[in-house]
Amino acid sequence: MSDNSRPLRVAIVGAGPAGIYAADALMKSDTAKERGVSIDLYERMPAPFGLIRYGVAPDHPRIKGIITALHKVLDKPQVRLLGNVDYGTDITLAELKQHYDAIIFSTGATDDRALDIPGIDLDGSYGAAQFVAWYDGHPDFPRTWPLEQEKVAVIGVGNVALDVARVLAKTGDELLPTEIPANVYEGLKANKAVEVHVFGRRGPAQAKFTPLELKELDHSPNIEVIVNPEDIDYDEGSAVARRGSKITDQVATIIENYAIREPKQGAIHKLFLHFFESPVEILGEDGKVVGLRTERTQLDGTGNVKPTGKITDWEVGAVYRAVGYLSDNLPEIPFDSQAGVIPNEAGRVFDEGEQLTGVYTTGWVKRGPVGLIGHTKGDANETVDCILKDMEAEKLLEPAAPGEDAIIELLESKSIPFTTWDGWYRLDEHERALGAAEGRERVKVVEREDMLAASEPHKVARPSA
Repeated sequence: MSDNSRPLRVAIVGAGPAGIYAADALMKSDTAKERGVSIDLYERMPAPFGLIRYGVAPDHPRIKGIITALHKVLDKPQVRLLGNVDYGTDITLAELKQHYDAIIFSTGATDDRALDIPGIDLDGSYGAAQFVAWYDGHPDFPRTWPLEQEKVAVIGVGNVALDVARVLAKTGDELLPTEIPANVYEGLKANKAVEVHVFGRRGPAQAKFTPLELKELDHSPNIEVIVNPEDIDYDEGSAVARRGSKITDQVATIIENYAIREPKQGAIHKLFLHFFESPVEILGEDGKVVGLRTERTQLDGTGNVKPTGKITDWEVGAVYRAVGYLSDNLPEIPFDSQAGVIPNEAGRVFDEGEQLTGVYTTGWVKRGPVGLIGHTKGDANETVDCILKDMEAEKLLEPAAPGEDAIIELLESKSIPFTTWDGWYRLDEHERALGAAEGRERVKVVEREDMLAASEPHKVARPSA
């Protein structure tokens, strides 16, 4: 029988937007008012905010402003942040079940979805997620990035592809006012790219850009966006899509305007948006990328495309695939490797048709890496609703040690230098101080040890004198 005399104890694994939205939904529930809730947010990084800190381009302060709203959630006394704790290594599923009534996995998607074409493994062929992690200062990725090619290709027509293309096309000095760390600035300053080619196999009405992102490409005085007028093509399916979606219509209109305008004066870099070009092979010599081969496509009347047989070889020295993110396969948790999600129904996790008691999921690992950050709010509400219904039906876990101190004692017994919400404030202050010294808002700390030293200095071993 569940113990209703104490707050509902919930562990959320993953302190990005999805996990924080789930915490917010729990705190806004009737259960929070009546019984009370106590939430621990686990995060394998020393800092919270997931995708916003390590997946959003540094020149997007508008999106990073979402952190302000997330801050208000984490400021609530019902929530604790337990950062620098790696699920599956530092803490197991069995241990979580000993301490919580319910466990929500909101670990997002950090890897690149595969693109199965010849040459994908050549030197100079990269996943966009890897590049994003580098320029966002992710501690688990290399500190340098090869930016030696003058002509570069990006495969994909989503916002990640635009982020990658824009960062490649901008100068290092343009990005210096952002929060990029010194190693990223030095790398981008030495970037030799002067042509960036973005490829999509369908047309303007099928592109997955958002209008604001698409317009932002042109804000840089150093970038000229070029679209071939021959790529402005629509069939009945495309027309229906434009009539049915204001965003789709806006995107198509912006692309049309790029196609018909006069050349931009003074722009030293060219960014080409190619439509109706389906990548079929990455070309190589001596194991290195030397080009991209595409096949021309044409609309079939439904908004989909069919091949034409016309092949074009594009001379590029690097290829970035931005064809989607892939969620991590978590230890002891079922995973659908084809869909890249945890098998679930409305957030309840299932393993071979059987519901796993007390185990739930939300965010990209629940439904796949699609949609904007704000869309995970609906996911969170649905999952939390399932938890509360299962609580009423007494179908949650029966933890042996639900006290708030018990999990802290466990982590301390393992000598895990976990970070806290107070620690985030210390790290935040430290990064802002680094920025102020350079006339910038913030400089992101990259090294995990440096993040720990700033956030939880008393937990970091000091070298003996």
